[in-house]
Amino acid sequence: MTVPDGGAGAAGTGPRPATRRRAAKAARRAELLTAAARQMAERGFAGVRLEDIGGAVGVSGPAMYRHFSSKTELLDEMLLDISRRLYAGGHEVVARGGTPDETLDALIAFHIDVLVTKPDLITVQDRDLSSLTPAANHEVRRLQRRYVEDWVEVTMAAVDAGTGRLDRAEARVRVHAMFGLLNSSPRLPDFDADRLRGLLTAMAAAALHARV
Repeated sequence: MTVPDGGAGAAGTGPRPATRRRAAKAARRAELLTAAARQMAERGFAGVRLEDIGGAVGVSGPAMYRHFSSKTELLDEMLLDISRRLYAGGHEVVARGGTPDETLDALIAFHIDVLVTKPDLITVQDRDLSSLTPAANHEVRRLQRRYVEDWVEVTMAAVDAGTGRLDRAEARVRVHAMFGLLNSSPRLPDFDADRLRGLLTAMAAAALHARV
């Protein structure tokens, strides 16, 4: 009798071995990316070897090459992933709608959530962008520009609602300055996480709404 192909083994007790192997490889790859972000945040891209990253999660030097062909390939994947997540998350916030002030508050909250949960990635992105391959660098910068422009549109709408006099060039300067402020948070002295979140939120809003 033929067993229907439902993704289970012959006895119908679980996923096929090949599926389990793919899941295990994906999980190990994610562990390696996390370890790489932590080490590169601490020592910089140039100060970390592929073998160091593998050693942090129990992967031997030669076995690392089954996951990544080089340290640069690993960096490319790491920064492309965080750039895509930032752009997609920000775009989703904008797409939800609401008043400009509500949307701007939601964008600030979203970015700070990424900062407090992925500080190593933010540090590496801020410092080691120049170490990407040209193709990855181009794509990361394209995603960053699109992310910034979503913020610019919302900032113009929010500030214009109160003053009617914020042009695009100034809105872009405000957004970039605000990112500089927020993205420096991984390098700040130790501080209570809840209080830091509130402080960063207030400072980001003040930077975007500044009266000049």
